[in-house]
Amino acid sequence: MPLSSRPVILDGDPGHDDAINILLACSNPELEVLGVTTTYGNVGLNRTTQNALIVRELIGATFPIYPGADRPLIAERLSAEAVHGESGLDGPDLPVPRRPAETLHAAQFIIESVRSRPGEITLLPTGPLTNLALAFRLAPDILPLIREIVWMGGSTDTGNWTPAAEFNALCDPHAAQIVFESGVPITMFGLNVTHQAIANPARVAAFRQLGTRVGEFTAVLLEFFAEHHRLRYGWDGGALHDPMTAAYLLAPELFAVRPMRVDIDITTGPSAGRTHCDVWNVTGQAPNADVAMQVDADGFFALLVERLAGYR
Repeated sequence: MPLSSRPVILDGDPGHDDAINILLACSNPELEVLGVTTTYGNVGLNRTTQNALIVRELIGATFPIYPGADRPLIAERLSAEAVHGESGLDGPDLPVPRRPAETLHAAQFIIESVRSRPGEITLLPTGPLTNLALAFRLAPDILPLIREIVWMGGSTDTGNWTPAAEFNALCDPHAAQIVFESGVPITMFGLNVTHQAIANPARVAAFRQLGTRVGEFTAVLLEFFAEHHRLRYGWDGGALHDPMTAAYLLAPELFAVRPMRVDIDITTGPSAGRTHCDVWNVTGQAPNADVAMQVDADGFFALLVERLAGYR
């Protein structure tokens, strides 16, 4: 492992694009994946945990997996089988995991890891922020010890689950509020940028042309994922949301980010879960996040193909 490896914890709800984010993060010596923590979201906790185990089995990795929250702090639980299928990873043939998940709760793993490596660890959440919020409330001493949070969620403009709210933010807006008020450096990848990176047929074909098990797995995942986007948006492929978090750590030059104030709507009205992004600093409030605004989509997909080509 190179001395420059950056320790990360991936927290998510696999999920097609979460699975590809795990593949990307684990394909690179630049990132040291300390563990994957799972939560509810795209499907229930048991299935998201099973899906993380499946991805680990696929690539023969050894990172531990820690199940976490199975519901939001306050709100009713949402689920996205309509997007990801009943398993959360519908599409490809899935290997049978041989090693189980750990028994330690995800929030406790985050706490212990951050305390053991102060100032080093980056958290990459790609689902509801419930595990992070639980860790922050249980152990507020870890807040100044976290290097950075890079989250896929929210949007500077419209939502995808309601007109106002993106799914991950809406799943647990109270948890998102806790995280955005924590003082930990945050970079947010919302729909406004992830919708710029569409896995069209030519981009999917590049993964299949790798001629590997992981390349084919990724291509089939993306082909299944595309169907929802065709029906909802009329696009010729799915938006590849979650892998932008790992890609940002590996190639930040692919992205344009802007500091701004982000507040989470925790009301129960039509704006519930909205990430209010003060793009033009109309409030004069100090920024609490860097928000991604643009991506070099061709460069992003080229990075994915290049790094996933390392799997045999």
